[in-house]
Amino acid sequence: MDRSVRRGSLEMVAAMLISGTIGWFVLVSGEPVLTVVFWRCVLGSVALLAICASFGQLRAGVMTRAMLGWAMLSGVAIVGNWLLLFAAYSRASIAIATAVYNLQPFLLVGLAGVFLGERVTLAKLTWLAVAFLGMLAIVAAHGEGQGSDYLLGISLALGAALLYALAALIIKRLRAAPAQVIALVQVVTGSVLLAPWVMPIALPAAPSAIASVLTLGLVHTGVMYVLLYSAIQRLPTALTGALSFIYPVAAILVDWLAFGHRLGALQWLGVGLILVAAAGMQQGWWFAPASARPQAR
Repeated sequence: MDRSVRRGSLEMVAAMLISGTIGWFVLVSGEPVLTVVFWRCVLGSVALLAICASFGQLRAGVMTRAMLGWAMLSGVAIVGNWLLLFAAYSRASIAIATAVYNLQPFLLVGLAGVFLGERVTLAKLTWLAVAFLGMLAIVAAHGEGQGSDYLLGISLALGAALLYALAALIIKRLRAAPAQVIALVQVVTGSVLLAPWVMPIALPAAPSAIASVLTLGLVHTGVMYVLLYSAIQRLPTALTGALSFIYPVAAILVDWLAFGHRLGALQWLGVGLILVAAAGMQQGWWFAPASARPQAR
């Protein structure tokens, strides 16, 4: 492994571990979801503004008006995604919400097929069926000691995954724009959109709430974006996809260690099927035809 790939791998692992703790900071803050997302956008804007400035990306012509419009639209989807996902944590648990959220690659494939005319292969359809079975297993766990909000939490996480897939579809149009600048436009858009709903507002009063909101804005948005985008630039796509599964595993461990949430047998089955299906699709796992197999000598 060369030095660049090693550094990229470490950056990707760090980014995914940071992402896996988002749910813990959201719940520990004790603040309404709207407030948490608003301050994440505001503080993330400050962090990303400094990052873009240090990279010399705040220059005229870095984005056309059309690109700016698409980036703002993706920001609406991203902020909606955060609102739904954060709301799902307290209803379906961090572990279940994160697992359902990992259906996003399949939703993106479906959207790309409809709007971009991309071909959906038999392999992708098969992995989609496996993921759907996992979803059914998680939904079937309703009633096994789950609260009345369990199904609502699953629905919110599924909605968050759909919005993330929409944002990813839009970002496909912005390949020429620096990723950090796109992220900056997204969080600035979120700050403007949410301000009328939360203002006038005071900063969280409890020390734990202040620390949580600051961490979500500066670390989980600013630092995490830098690590993630640097890793993506250095790593092969297959390795990037493989390391991305640290995120749901970390979230499940955090949910267990911090809140004592233990998954039931059906839930574990559902989580496992979704993660295996997502890995299979991202890594291109499939059965090779007999004609393509190496011949024994």
